[in-house]
Amino acid sequence: MKKYQFIWTFVAVFGLTSCLDFDDPIDTLNFNQEALEDSVYHGNPAKIDYNIEITEAQFDNALASLDTYLKQAKGGQYSMRGGKNASYPGEHAYQRQFSLGPDNYAQYTTVPHYDFMYGTLQTSYDVSTEFNGGPNSLYLLVKNAMIPLLNHPAIDSIPEMKAIYLLMFDYSTQEITDIHGALPYEEFLVNKQGAPFTYNGAEHIYKSIVSHIDLITACLRHYDSRPDWYKTKLQALMDENLEISKDKYLGKTGMDSWIRFANSLKLRIAMHSVKVEPELARKWAEEAVAGGVIEDIDQEFALLELYLGFSHPLNMIWITWGDARLSASFESLLMSLNHPYVKGDMPLFKNNSGNMVNPKTGEILPADTRIVGLREGIHPGMGQSASSNPMLSCSVFEKDDMFDAPLYIMKVSEVDFLRAEGAVRGWNMGGSAQFFYERGILNGYIYERSYEEAINNYTNMMTDYMAQTAASPYTYHDPLGNVPDEPSVTKIGVKWDEGDSQETKLEKIITQKYIASFPYSFEAWTELRRTGYPKLFPVLNADEGDGSLKYGDIIRRAPFPDTDDASVADIIATGLDALGGEDWQSTRIWWDVDRPNF
Repeated sequence: MKKYQFIWTFVAVFGLTSCLDFDDPIDTLNFNQEALEDSVYHGNPAKIDYNIEITEAQFDNALASLDTYLKQAKGGQYSMRGGKNASYPGEHAYQRQFSLGPDNYAQYTTVPHYDFMYGTLQTSYDVSTEFNGGPNSLYLLVKNAMIPLLNHPAIDSIPEMKAIYLLMFDYSTQEITDIHGALPYEEFLVNKQGAPFTYNGAEHIYKSIVSHIDLITACLRHYDSRPDWYKTKLQALMDENLEISKDKYLGKTGMDSWIRFANSLKLRIAMHSVKVEPELARKWAEEAVAGGVIEDIDQEFALLELYLGFSHPLNMIWITWGDARLSASFESLLMSLNHPYVKGDMPLFKNNSGNMVNPKTGEILPADTRIVGLREGIHPGMGQSASSNPMLSCSVFEKDDMFDAPLYIMKVSEVDFLRAEGAVRGWNMGGSAQFFYERGILNGYIYERSYEEAINNYTNMMTDYMAQTAASPYTYHDPLGNVPDEPSVTKIGVKWDEGDSQETKLEKIITQKYIASFPYSFEAWTELRRTGYPKLFPVLNADEGDGSLKYGDIIRRAPFPDTDDASVADIIATGLDALGGEDWQSTRIWWDVDRPNF
């Protein structure tokens, strides 16, 4: 029995609801275990024979055989952003996936209290066994939901659906690879059950995913040659089962959006790989753009609360539970650049909620005075009430702005910033770096795309925002007196200048990409490791993780999450070799090489 199962059992019995719940052990949550086991090795999940002729009877028979598997796989899409048990994203799982690890590693947020009913988090880089497996836990839910479908032989009679689910599984695999650096990808793909598992490293996984994307896009392009009856039935099936595309809400048909999503993922992978395999990265990136990537907001991929009927999990995590507050690094960056999120008539972030007292000087910052963040890595306080823990008075976001904010899978602004960087590198990205950079900023807001008032306020400020040639002087001041004042490390402006060096252009691109990505911390943390941008404050108490980091270092990866005997044996046997180093926070993943950006 895994050591976490006592905690899960305790929570299930006593009904603890503060923050996370562990009522469903991830290693036993297989939706339909019988269906999962029946599908082992029966099909080839990475083979898509899209040229086969399919009769209407074959399609109908396949659909009947796959009913349970399709329902499982549909639920797996919610697990991509904090959903479990085939339910919409919820606070507990989302917090496991993002808020107690990657959100802090990216320095979007800081956890203001250390005490949780199921464990503690003493500092940002604390290797807490209660929380370290959070992102991996949700990835396993995606795997358990989608892999049985991909391995079922009947899915070969609906090749486009096989291609789409392979794409979604590979997308989730890319994310978790960037967090831990290695996993048993090939054996997960064929639905192997039980140890021992053989690990694959990031290089192998990245290259496998790209090869799959080339097959996926070929399959989806072949759809146009299908007979009308096939298109009608497949479109109905897609509308019923595919939740992360906007197509059904917009009345769009066909495969164009999915092809663009696949190529956008290929472009992301290409840019991640640029420092370790620059020529291959250029090849992948130019192929992706030539094949068609996401170009406008209608082609974005996200779970849309406005249509699905749930609110953003961060509303509960930040505001009701008090489990996250704005990071001082993000505060300093936004204030230095006079960003609409902290300036103007409708800022995203709120002023301090209560009086804040410096016990050393007696200085009082009255409630509702200014934006206040917490230094990353600071030792948090105790308790979830501002009356006992003054850190809870630090800034949160405006709930109304976040209520229906999409849970993005692939945002057009990310794609534009990727293309801007590619253009700076001299690659053929279908336009200039300036064009994609500026369009990325204009479409980078967090708000639901139909919220006209918030969007108009944002865009009305863009003329002045994008004209800034240098950052405004700003000094972070902690009103609680826990840390000394810290001048902003952001010195660049926003305005595009062709006379800038490549390095300055890259810093501008990644800085704006970082802002536009909020609160999606996976990609923000990856780009921080890859490029060193945006410039952020040093993480306090970095040495209080696993001991491999020192002051000034950033966490390069999360340690492997499984600590049961079988998993440890697999890590020793193949995991460390696949990783290319020890299971430390300081070990660099394959694409994260210590060399200049250019």
